[in-house]
Amino acid sequence: MIIKTALISVSDKTGITDLAKILKKYDVEIISTGGTKKVLEDAGVEVTDISSVTGNPEAFGGRMKTISFNIESALLFDREKDAEEAAKLGIKPVDLVVCNLYPFEKVMLQRKDFDTLIENIDIGGPTMIRAAAKNFKYVTVITDIADYKDFTEEIERGGGATSYEYRKKMMAKAFNHTADYDAMIAQTMDAQIGKISFRLNFKNGKKLRYGENSHQKAYFFRMKEAENTYHDMKILHGKELSFNNILDISGAVNAVKDLPKIACAVVKHSNPCGLAQGDNQRDVLEKAWQGDPVSAFGSIIAFNTGLNKKTVEFFGLNDKDKSKRKFIEVVIAPRIDKDALEYLQHHKNLRVIEYDLTELPEYKDLRFINGTLLSQDTDNKLYDKLELVTEQQLDTENNKDIIEFGLNTVKNIKSNAIAIVRKKAGNYHLMGMGAGQPNRLISTELALSKAKEFIRQDFKGKEENFEAFYNEEIKDAILISDAFFPFPDNVELAAANGIKTIVQPGGSIRDKSVIETCNKLGISMIFTGIRHFKH
Repeated sequence: MIIKTALISVSDKTGITDLAKILKKYDVEIISTGGTKKVLEDAGVEVTDISSVTGNPEAFGGRMKTISFNIESALLFDREKDAEEAAKLGIKPVDLVVCNLYPFEKVMLQRKDFDTLIENIDIGGPTMIRAAAKNFKYVTVITDIADYKDFTEEIERGGGATSYEYRKKMMAKAFNHTADYDAMIAQTMDAQIGKISFRLNFKNGKKLRYGENSHQKAYFFRMKEAENTYHDMKILHGKELSFNNILDISGAVNAVKDLPKIACAVVKHSNPCGLAQGDNQRDVLEKAWQGDPVSAFGSIIAFNTGLNKKTVEFFGLNDKDKSKRKFIEVVIAPRIDKDALEYLQHHKNLRVIEYDLTELPEYKDLRFINGTLLSQDTDNKLYDKLELVTEQQLDTENNKDIIEFGLNTVKNIKSNAIAIVRKKAGNYHLMGMGAGQPNRLISTELALSKAKEFIRQDFKGKEENFEAFYNEEIKDAILISDAFFPFPDNVELAAANGIKTIVQPGGSIRDKSVIETCNKLGISMIFTGIRHFKH
């Protein structure tokens, strides 16, 4: 379709004069409104005032400009079936609409007053955008300044015309634009009357190979207005990400992003089976791996600092003995040194990702369940208090750092969650964890078992001396629970395995019995007042 007449009415005037001059090169008549008309005329572009088409002046402070029988007819009539009727009515076709809307979102984010919000609700703009989009068979519609360049290339290829395929693409974008605009207004107005609502929009849908299992179809979308999303990760090497990779990446990033020192998480099935922080990245990785070397097979590894070659050489990816090469699915860090990337590329399928963990925006935690939506704040509060509730004393101030490390760990583990952590030589380690068990006692058993395996890896002596070594190593460990202990059995099990300190939220009707058991067994117990369920 050759463009002979264009209607331009834009709130944001960026780039509009250059676009208008391109149109004039193809002898396009430009119809325009108030502010847009002035900008174009000041730039030397000849413009037809819209009032000469509508037969009416702009009125009511600009509230009435484009809405008219003549304008909407010029956009909507079928150029084939309705041509004779349009001619009788004196309707001249408009072939192009360039329109962006009043900046409602901008004034909303600036927390302007209610009257300002109302004045920034565009009426005529959405009307003509939707009309042009409906009649895309004959009309081109441009709603995004970012599309001016592509549009220019399109008409230059077509000698002043646009293709059906291009108009169809712009039609879809136009309807998304007005839908998003109205959704934003609706949600803002709901808030004005004290009503809670969600209208989310997503774009750039990407088909994944499959979902959690091979028989499930899966897609990966980006929330339109979100910043620094997982959709924006920079994949430097390896296969495309899978559905499960993306879930595990989220778990790994969450485990390390808030830790104050150099940190590394080893994640399997969204749970950190290994986690450590300290002053040396290679040491931190080795201790995180030690948390569960068996489960680390096929894991996701996340770092909160730039990744260097010395660290990644731990994976032994080019070792002549293939049995010594560690198989991992993903390595992710805020920055990856060039020589570290070259080393990681020894594994052709390993996904190597750069992603900025330092400025992750905080969104609501939303879960879609069978036609319903659950919404909650993110779990970003570690504790209300650190209250020592037992006779056995503990210097909570000097142990605050390791307690915070443990709480950060346990809140990223699926409930029921138990984590056993330790501080040694300035480094912080997850020694063992139990996750996702319906019975908290079983989670405790799993965590203690893994902690013993962790300690065994450091043991170099004779087997008959291991128990003494274990007892010495475990005595400084802290057992962290994501929720209260409903019975003393967890305390008894922990004490039998050498644990001297337990941190839990408290709040059970049996707290008194649990505390009495701690006093009897010589265990320090700290209440935090905050639960960290993760379902």
